[in-house]
Amino acid sequence: MTSVDVSAPPLAPAKPIARFTAAAFGWLPLSLAMLALRFAVAVPFWKSGMTKWDGFLNLSFGAQQLFVDEFKLHLFGGEYSYPFPETMALLSALGETILPVLLVFGLATRYAALGILAMTAIIQLTVPDGWANFHLPWAAMALSIMTFGPGRIALDSVLGLDRPRR
Repeated sequence: MTSVDVSAPPLAPAKPIARFTAAAFGWLPLSLAMLALRFAVAVPFWKSGMTKWDGFLNLSFGAQQLFVDEFKLHLFGGEYSYPFPETMALLSALGETILPVLLVFGLATRYAALGILAMTAIIQLTVPDGWANFHLPWAAMALSIMTFGPGRIALDSVLGLDRPRR
């Protein structure tokens, strides 16, 4: 089996296209794109989290009832109640409140993105029909943040807690 050298220079006809692409898009800083991604994935989780509270650390009755009565895990073709629904409601509300803040400030960013990815997986098991419009983009954004890091416009960068990917 032969291997292909992916670091090989582009074919001669592709060079002008590669130069044009670099000139057209090379000015965009990766840090700005990462900041936009962090905000984009944080907003829907923050908005959802804000609906689950009736005051400071006072979980709303409606949020608890969602996990008791409405939300079910869809596993292997069956629907199953959440174990410890009140605890799951609290953890969900905390995650939807804390993780977006961490993402926006760029603090513990990769870990916050991992938390968002885990929540997205659980949400997918709860609402399986939402994968194309919501869950897939959220997962892709979280994976991108985990892969590329927060960028330089982040507390992680300022405090030296995360190094940019080389």
